[in-house]
Amino acid sequence: MKKNALYLLMLICWLPLTAQNGVNSPFSQYGLMLSDLPTNMPMAYSMGGVVYTRMATNYVNPFNPASYAAIQPESFIFDISLNFTNSRMTSGEITDRDFDGSLASIAIAFPIFNWWKVSAGLLPYSNTNYQTVLTTPVTGTSQNVRTVYDGMGGISRIYLGNAFNIIGDATDYTKPMLTAGFNVNYLYGYLQQGITYDFVNSDTSYYKDTRRQKETHVNNLTFDVGILYRHPLNERYSLTAALTCNIPNTLHIDNKALVYTYTTQAAQEYLLDTIFPARGASDSYESTLEQPFSIGIGLSLERNQLWLVSADFTYATSNCMKYNEGSSHPIFGQNSLRSDATYRIAIGGGWLGNKNADSYFGRMGYTCGGYYQAGKLALDLANGSFSLDQWGIGCGITLPMRRGRSQLMLSCSYSSFGTPDALRAEYLTFGLTLSSNERWFVKRKYN
Repeated sequence: MKKNALYLLMLICWLPLTAQNGVNSPFSQYGLMLSDLPTNMPMAYSMGGVVYTRMATNYVNPFNPASYAAIQPESFIFDISLNFTNSRMTSGEITDRDFDGSLASIAIAFPIFNWWKVSAGLLPYSNTNYQTVLTTPVTGTSQNVRTVYDGMGGISRIYLGNAFNIIGDATDYTKPMLTAGFNVNYLYGYLQQGITYDFVNSDTSYYKDTRRQKETHVNNLTFDVGILYRHPLNERYSLTAALTCNIPNTLHIDNKALVYTYTTQAAQEYLLDTIFPARGASDSYESTLEQPFSIGIGLSLERNQLWLVSADFTYATSNCMKYNEGSSHPIFGQNSLRSDATYRIAIGGGWLGNKNADSYFGRMGYTCGGYYQAGKLALDLANGSFSLDQWGIGCGITLPMRRGRSQLMLSCSYSSFGTPDALRAEYLTFGLTLSSNERWFVKRKYN
């Protein structure tokens, strides 16, 4: 009863956290097409973004569905992670700081049969929260126009994953092991973006304030697959290789747009005229997102389940989902986001903890690592073309509970994105992850 109450309390705490929009970032105006997964997850950045070969009996790794095969019979895994992020945006001599706390993930995993394991969970896929103000003079006049770019919302990912033991057992390190799995992902969410042109102290007979806004609703399925192979090299060492793949897909999204002029009197806005849609036309239309093909390869060397070193390599044919406007009159003009190929390299390792150690400190785990992603964001702007990279480092401490069946992980990461010449975002993130491993599906016997 106490355990169920604890889960209920966590879910209640989760509800207000999901309503937060995240830190204010101009980069997030591309949030619908870009995703920070997996490097925004405590489980991932605690080892520098390494995820593909990681599997354990007491936590869930949704980034390689083959890893669910490690879940043991009669076990039920419950994971919940929180992020607390302090950000700093720098553009020239201008600096802006922000802080936010949010849900990082919530997941469960359990066995159906000894050879078939299932996991389900919720992950934030992308986040949009920005407001940028730019005041410029109107050419040939004495007027100034105040342009406000704003957006809010986010996309979440609900997944249902399956893993299958093909060869061997995930807990037997003396024999080869091969597992395979797949995730069915449901992307859903809402995004609102707008541009406001406010003529400062203007004569409304000649200049009219204008607002362009668009709402986007996402409800789509995506798929990813993965395999894991572990081979014992001798009595002490084992080598694990992993392969994951995101299957290309075209997502259909619903847009609702409006362009109108207005006037402001006594701090109230009054509609003057609607420019889009035309009279009698619908303000709703359908657009598409093209999810690119991506492949991930992981390699890990482990000794006696005590320590390991790992490396990941990820390649994608595009750094983002390609957005195809469904309207013949784009609301925000030509899209400046360019779809370029990208790759990410992550290296990490750590001490996993000795389950048989006499002291508690000997049973604790310590991890660290770093990653680099080339061309995460590519833009074609009026002042030139840009390709922005991201890098980060992270570490984590794992505190075992209940004789190692459950654990509490404390994580920390620093990441840098962008360029000092234009705009750079720096993030210092602290993560908290609780992984509870309960014994379920057991019928107790009494004498």
